[in-house]
Amino acid sequence: MSKYGIGQPVLRFEDPRLLRGQGRFVNDVNLHGQVYAVFVRSPHAHANIRAINTEAAKAAPGVLAVYTGHDVVADGLGMPKANMPRKRPDGKPMFAPQRPALVVDRVRYVGDPVAMVVADTLAQAKDAAELVEIDYEPIPSVTLTEDTVKPGAPAVWDDCPDNISNFVERGNKAATEEAIKGAAKVIRRRYVITRVHAQYMEPRGTLGVYDQGEDRMTLYADVQYPHRVRNMLAQNVFKVPESKMRVITGDVGGGFGTKGWQYVEHRLTLWAARKLLRPVKWCCERSEAVMADEHGRDNVGELELALDADNRFVALRLNMLANIGAYVGSDRNLLSPFGMIGTVLGVYLIPKAYINVVGVLSNTNPTAPYRGAGRPEAIYLIERLIDDAARELGVDRVELRRKNMLSEAALPYQSPVGPYYDCGEFEKNMDMALKLADVAGYGARAEESKKRGKLRGLGIINAIEQAAGTAQPEYAEIRFNPAGTAALLMGTKAQGQGHETMFKQILNERLGIDPNDVQFIDGDTDRVAFGMGTNGSRSTVLGGSALFMAAEKVIEKGKRLAGHLLEAGEQDIEFTDGIFKVKGTDRTVSLKAVAMAAFNPTKWPKSGFEGGLYENATYLGEKDTYPNGCHICEVEVDPETGEVKLDRYAVVDDVGTVMNPIGLKGQIHGGVAQGVGQILGEQVVWDRESGQLLTASFLDYTMPRADMMCSMEVKSNPVPTKYNPLGAKGAGEAGTVGAMPVVMNAVIDALAPLGVRDMVMPATAQNVWRAIQAVKGA
Repeated sequence: MSKYGIGQPVLRFEDPRLLRGQGRFVNDVNLHGQVYAVFVRSPHAHANIRAINTEAAKAAPGVLAVYTGHDVVADGLGMPKANMPRKRPDGKPMFAPQRPALVVDRVRYVGDPVAMVVADTLAQAKDAAELVEIDYEPIPSVTLTEDTVKPGAPAVWDDCPDNISNFVERGNKAATEEAIKGAAKVIRRRYVITRVHAQYMEPRGTLGVYDQGEDRMTLYADVQYPHRVRNMLAQNVFKVPESKMRVITGDVGGGFGTKGWQYVEHRLTLWAARKLLRPVKWCCERSEAVMADEHGRDNVGELELALDADNRFVALRLNMLANIGAYVGSDRNLLSPFGMIGTVLGVYLIPKAYINVVGVLSNTNPTAPYRGAGRPEAIYLIERLIDDAARELGVDRVELRRKNMLSEAALPYQSPVGPYYDCGEFEKNMDMALKLADVAGYGARAEESKKRGKLRGLGIINAIEQAAGTAQPEYAEIRFNPAGTAALLMGTKAQGQGHETMFKQILNERLGIDPNDVQFIDGDTDRVAFGMGTNGSRSTVLGGSALFMAAEKVIEKGKRLAGHLLEAGEQDIEFTDGIFKVKGTDRTVSLKAVAMAAFNPTKWPKSGFEGGLYENATYLGEKDTYPNGCHICEVEVDPETGEVKLDRYAVVDDVGTVMNPIGLKGQIHGGVAQGVGQILGEQVVWDRESGQLLTASFLDYTMPRADMMCSMEVKSNPVPTKYNPLGAKGAGEAGTVGAMPVVMNAVIDALAPLGVRDMVMPATAQNVWRAIQAVKGA
């Protein structure tokens, strides 16, 4: 077996240049004559704009232009819009207000962009931005999700007085209601999932360029879907052929879904570059990011779990409010949790179910996919509910899960709310995790903690997620050079996950090519013919499968030329580990030699052979995949201060075929860290009365730190899927999906002996202390 093939623990090829500071991020791209943009953003959550005075700013040193929404409208720039077929609960069409590039008459959240200042230097642009005078008339706002639909709540849009944009429902409403009515027991709970921000290492940035000679625009930006950004800008905003637009994405300092695609700064820097005939650069300040970016999560779920007399689940009903912010700039703002909430049934047999998700507007940033994109929310709801059910019924939570878990014999399984689970070993995952985490020794550890005055809690959850969706295909191309080396061009886009390493491993597995002979290319719409980008744990499943198919085409074409070189029939040629061989003989020729011959006409068959060796493939998955696993963690809580410390963490995961165990563990570690971060500290907060953003910087927004984490044990139980040629299920978001519920369940388990039955998220020391004091007071 090759040391670079699938399943091998290959160190990342990306790391040396990144560790040496040789990465090429947006802020590393600088062009001759470039100028700098700064945005003037609303300090109000909701206000009418009475007037904007830009004269002083325009007269400031170095200023080239000051633009407002009126300038954008006058130039006829278009706006993308949501196209998903949605309605409101009253049957009327979805209310999906488009997002203007610059606001004209009313701002609707703190950070809404009102003006754009362009100057020769960044310092000059910042100084001039402070001279833009805007006369605001503040009006009442609503930021808290539960407040949006209360009687008398301020309307974010006058045309939508109830703030309800749309709704999605799944399952059988009548059958579920009937099952709940006839159940022996019904457990009812309400869970709030807070809003968070991705807080990537590199804040967003963009550099817009206009070539007057070619009448062509180029955007340098840290986006996850370069081709989709190009298409949107060309078709919806500038209304030009796609050939007039190029998007280049180099290294991306973290994306997590939040850098997905179109932001207003992309179109505005391009627009200004075309007007000024100068490259226009904007790089988001860290203190600006929470105001400028889309956010994640933010919903309230009310659940009912019905059980029979034997404690078997018979029905589940979920009514959820999902905060989508002030605008619906594209379908992206409708993707989570609406598209992924189907896994709220988890890995359990629940015959009847009904889900109703209502999207509500608020005076906040729009929400969009953030690592997990609805799947962490779904598993958080079901796994919190099962723990609460076990506590209320007085039964063992592991045995309650085991009794209701889908068995291997039950798979494939069609869920009553949509998902189709094709394969998995859910009970084995849990048993492996119980052993890996030494749950049998938990009692002794809890006693030891008690002697030190601490409370120990244990969390055990089973996770499953819907990944690598089949709505969009993915592209791969293998392009050999005359010297026999190759270029690998992928339509996905890496943001730090190790794509180059993983894709080179697949190429090595199929073709035996030395990774050092392969040039990896992604993120450039001129160099890569097509691509849908990276999101939803799709890169390995769809991109890798496209690469697998392209490699098969290389082999098939190579067999014909190899047969000619070896004086044998094509049907007598076999290919293994980079070598073409005549069956039953020792006559061979390497793929590299065949590739070189493909560019030399003297070595071709006399007729019917097309020279060169360039093959591509576009792959669309047959069905979605369902990564799954079991997470177990232990926490210690100091009852005097409320401080929570993670002490132990174990994961058993099934992501299908493991491409690279080192990379997989890295993905699990990173995903867990983001889930832990949300539960123990992270939260975007606005003042409920004024709508002011209270967590704009790291002084107030709590980031997960090294001392918040603990050592992790990660083990795989791969059950490959048959629905793609690699057997892969996706791994990028699995850690987050399991981490959120398991950490919160562990915290509540620690506090349960004191009488605490619920915790607001996040479980900060202050919130934990308050929960303890509330019980003492009662």
